Parts: sequence; C-alpha cells; structure tokens
Amino acid sequence: MNRIDKLFETKSRNILSVYFTAGYPRFDDTVTVIKELEAAGVDMVEIGIPFSDSMADGPVIQNSSTEALHGGMTLRKLFMQLTNVRSMVNMPLVMMGYLNPVMQYGIERFCHDCSEVGIDGVIIPDLPFKDYMETFKSIGDKYGIKFIMLITPETSEDRIHLIDDNTSGFIYMVSTASTTGKKDCFDEKTLEYFNKADAMGLKNPRLIGFGISNKQTLDSAYENANGAIIGSAFVELLGSEPTVCDAVTKLMEKIGRKS
Repeated sequence: MNRIDKLFETKSRNILSVYFTAGYPRFDDTVTVIKELEAAGVDMVEIGIPFSDSMADGPVIQNSSTEALHGGMTLRKLFMQLTNVRSMVNMPLVMMGYLNPVMQYGIERFCHDCSEVGIDGVIIPDLPFKDYMETFKSIGDKYGIKFIMLITPETSEDRIHLIDDNTSGFIYMVSTASTTGKKDCFDEKTLEYFNKADAMGLKNPRLIGFGISNKQTLDSAYENANGAIIGSAFVELLGSEPTVCDAVTKLMEKIGRKS
C-alpha cells in the first residue's frame, strides 16, 4: 500500500505535513531535515525541488530555491541524496516542484527514480490537468506515484469533482489565490471556501496549505480539513536558526506542539 494511503487509513484527522526546499540552507541538509521532522512527529514531508521561476511561491521559498541552486542542487543530485532515505524514515514523502525541471529530467525517468528512492507522491502546481490525464497519470500509476492536484478558492465545483474522481492520495487545498506565505488567521471568505469543499462529499482527504504559520491557523486547518501543510514558516526558520534541529524545535513551539 502507498504510504500516503496508509497514513490516512490510520490517522484521518490532524495530519501535519511540512514542506522544505531540498539543499537549503546547506546542500547536504536534505536527509537531515527529513529525519528531524519525522523525529518531531511530523506525519508527512514535502521535498521541494529548487527552481528559478517558482511562480506560486512567496519570497521566502523563492529565496531558498535560489540559494539551493547556487549551492549546486539539481534534480539528479537530489535523487542521489535520497538513495538510502528509506532505511532512515518511514513516513510518506512527497516531491514538490514545477513542470520545467521534471520535463527536462524526463517524466518516465522522474517517476522511475521517485519510485526507486521511495517517494510516494508528486505535486506539480503548474501541471495542466489535461496533460496529467493524457500522459502523467498512466506513468505515475505504472510506478506507484500519486500525482496530487491543487484546488484554490477560484476552482469550480465541476473541476474539483473532476480532480477528486481522477486522483488519489489527497487534495491540496490552497487557502488563497496569492503566493505562499505566512498568515495570522483566515478570513471569513476563506472559511466559506473551506466549508464549501467540506460539503461536497469528496472521496479524497484534504490538506490545507499556504498561510499555515502558527497555532491559530493550524487549528483552523485541522477543523476544516484532514490536516495542514506548513511551508514558508518552516523554511524561514531553517534560514534563521543555527541548526536544522533548532529550526524543527522552534516550528513545533510556534504551532503549539511538543517535539
């Protein structure tokens, strides 16, 4: 069974997924970050593929990508870093990145290498759904890789149902139409969007991302979906704290969880 499916089968609520940029703050930190997050009780990790034109990301993640690229990180080197990661961690691992680097690497080769190192799912924010259905889905199915799709407050109900019917794992609920970044709380319009999705009877679990940065926003995401995804808040800590361990500990403190 895919580890994402297993996670949601054993824990249906209060899922915590954390995103970080591979190769940041230092080139060799990738596996250390994954191990420290699992040790702190994080349920799933999203490994960001650095890219020079990360249009959906705010300045914190954009800057981390730039630094990682300057440090020499590439998709090929990332797969090399992850070669033995499955001997160290058990939680689901999702790779998140943009279409350009994946296409340059080769989609078949990408899915094969994801499977080889133990990646369970992939998030490509700029992957057109039509291309997913026509090409990517069958290749992902071949290698047991789930392609996770994003929805936003602007996504129509018809499209949400289409995504729900043709994907598995979970649906990434983007809390806002803007780029990634921290928020202190969610406004009424955002909560209406959460409630609307909740009432649609979707078969896939939902994780809320973009803007989760403190206990208030985390609890709100827990109340309105199966869990939450934290990105910018953690990447910012990786850049400011002296060690990866310190960054993870500080994150747990910020969201009201003991590591």
